[in-house]
Amino acid sequence: MPSTKSPFRAKHLVFALVDANSFYCSAEQVFRPEWRGKPIIVLSNNDGCIVTANKQAIALGIEKFQPYFKVQQICKEKGIVVCSSNYELYGDLSSKMMQVIGRYAPQQHIYSIDESFLSFEHCSQSIPCFVEHAQKIRKAVWKETRLPVCIGLGTTLTLAKLANHIAKRLPEFKGVYLLNNLSFSSKENDHNKFLETLSPSNVWGIGRKTTKKLQTHGVNNLTELMTLQPHIIKQYFNVELLRTIKELNGEQCKGWDQTRADKLQIFSTRSVGKRIIDIESLKQALVKHASITAVKARQQRSLCGALMAFAANSPFDKQPQSFKMIKHFNPPTNSTAELIQAISEAMSALYMPGVQYYKIGVGLLDLSSERHQQYELFNPHKTDASLMKLLDNINHKYGSDTLHYASQGVDEKWSMRREFLTPQYTTSWEDIPKIHCE
Repeated sequence: MPSTKSPFRAKHLVFALVDANSFYCSAEQVFRPEWRGKPIIVLSNNDGCIVTANKQAIALGIEKFQPYFKVQQICKEKGIVVCSSNYELYGDLSSKMMQVIGRYAPQQHIYSIDESFLSFEHCSQSIPCFVEHAQKIRKAVWKETRLPVCIGLGTTLTLAKLANHIAKRLPEFKGVYLLNNLSFSSKENDHNKFLETLSPSNVWGIGRKTTKKLQTHGVNNLTELMTLQPHIIKQYFNVELLRTIKELNGEQCKGWDQTRADKLQIFSTRSVGKRIIDIESLKQALVKHASITAVKARQQRSLCGALMAFAANSPFDKQPQSFKMIKHFNPPTNSTAELIQAISEAMSALYMPGVQYYKIGVGLLDLSSERHQQYELFNPHKTDASLMKLLDNINHKYGSDTLHYASQGVDEKWSMRREFLTPQYTTSWEDIPKIHCE
């Protein structure tokens, strides 16, 4: 395994994973320089749980995914900055970051809001040193977006993902790590000992259940994973684990098509910040979530054959009550207008006077590909594709809900609670940063 300080040029080195460090926390620091270096946590919807914490907050004993009320006093005592989820800011900064990253490779695959794969296939000969090239990417992202990133390099997607994990935990490599393969035969590299301490759960594609199952077969680290006998894998595990091990050995088994598989179901659910007690507010809330699911379906070019909507009060109420409806579509659709109409027609089945609604949601089921839809001569589609495209383009350019259906309402009193919300610096005219010159 080559040192990342050498001008390593691999014939088959084609992948990099660029991942932002504690992205939500880093995004909050972009327009607040005085927060840089300070402990920060970001809360989930309705300020319920801690969804992310930077390394300074973790060092103070803050753990992710625990209820905020349990650590509220600790945050005050230790000066930890608390933020509500500012999705508008995170989405815009993510888009800017991905644009910068995409300039440094011929192929880019955006894996999540803060992760992006790059492929250097067919251009590797023009890059003298991949580590130096990755450092240029880090500097460019910081210069243009003020977001810190780490980069993992590898001959496969799995190695690139693992290398990124190592880059974040070994500061001496300055945010970039390169893995050619996981051969432990050479003891010249001092970091083999670190690799041997990693759990199989640190490998992309190996979850908690598989990790526990591996432990029953005596596999507790990467060394033991690499030496697992093929007949045991075939007998007790699936083909995906075999592919993962091959990828760790430098054999490419995964591609973009496997990382961008379409969702089989699309849901938008929420616990409301203020209880809903009237039918009009309930309808507006469900219409809002139906619109969100429609956009997601069009983004992956899917059509839904059925829509499910539900509304319920809290399970901790004296009389827990839940209501659900399912509407089938023939032909299938991804039209916001059709989904809204289905919601409107079903309100009598979803609303009951006296119920204080707390949890609501909409789901699209029985999804099929828009590319392979079957048309019917006597049952034409009601979807106005040009109208939906116009709606999506305007909202993409000017911000979510710039243009929306009137049945969604304008005063969302039921919207989620965000008491620690920071300004939407890049998506709201009212929140544009102001510079005072003296």
